[in-house]
Amino acid sequence: MKLPELKIGKLVARIPIIQGGMAIRLSTARLAAAVANEGGIGLIAASGMPFDELRYEIRLAKKLAPNGIIGINAMVAAREFKGLVTTSIEEGIDLVVAGAGFSRDMFSWGKESGTPIVPIVSSAKLAKISQSLGAAAVVVEGAEAGGHLGTNRSSRLIVPEVRAAVDIPVIGAGGVLHGEDIAEMFRLGANGVQMGSRFAASVESNGSEELKKVYLRANNPEDFVLIHSPVGLPGQAIRTPFSERILLGTAQKPIKCDGCLKKCSHKYCIIRALTRAQQGDIETGLVFSGRRMQEIHDILSVKEIFAYLKRELDEIPD
Repeated sequence: MKLPELKIGKLVARIPIIQGGMAIRLSTARLAAAVANEGGIGLIAASGMPFDELRYEIRLAKKLAPNGIIGINAMVAAREFKGLVTTSIEEGIDLVVAGAGFSRDMFSWGKESGTPIVPIVSSAKLAKISQSLGAAAVVVEGAEAGGHLGTNRSSRLIVPEVRAAVDIPVIGAGGVLHGEDIAEMFRLGANGVQMGSRFAASVESNGSEELKKVYLRANNPEDFVLIHSPVGLPGQAIRTPFSERILLGTAQKPIKCDGCLKKCSHKYCIIRALTRAQQGDIETGLVFSGRRMQEIHDILSVKEIFAYLKRELDEIPD
């Protein structure tokens, strides 16, 4: 199967694959640039980053992939969401992907600068609203995805509904690991796919070695849990001592609050929990992941991942 180009606004990606923007600091310049250099779209996870750090990561990614497409992913739920988006636009970011909430204001920010705004949606209704507000494309994420979820329905059910409702590019996300998954999304009407878990478990992912070992050890359905995030959304994660405490309601409440979210239950600090896991503290860290991480048994380079997907797609008839 030969994949078509993915066009989002004036951007043209040779390979219609977007690398998911995985926070905190899993998706930094090195990963985003590696994906962009392979012809896909690389995303820097902006949530939780001070503005100066975000500027540095964007500049580094552009230096590493001067001809590639680099975007950011930011949580609408973050208190500094506007600052993250406007800082990125000032740095000449190619596109903005936004999830964990919905903002009408972001479309005017993008319009002023000519920056494509791509919301993550989980329904045809929100996709239609996004198109009417000026979205350049939509990422359609289902219950298979890792991290914050907006639905308990499969993306395989939602993508055809969104395709029938909008005229802008539709990016299928959630449980996309193999060439057959990509082909399936295209058969359902998608113009491209977003892949998170496969790139989280890559050489260029900014996660610690201990975190990547957790990915590879999660081999069974019972290794995955649905926790409730202080953001106010369910989150899909790998079972760890900390996620067990979240489920039991015994996770430690933050002693000090940095006020990083617009609204927060304060049951535990999700930013710090994700950061601890990224840095290798699995005992007290939260590990977000899609359930199909159990099918990943090797940490591959981005180049190897693209080569693997190409081999699989070559075997699928058009």
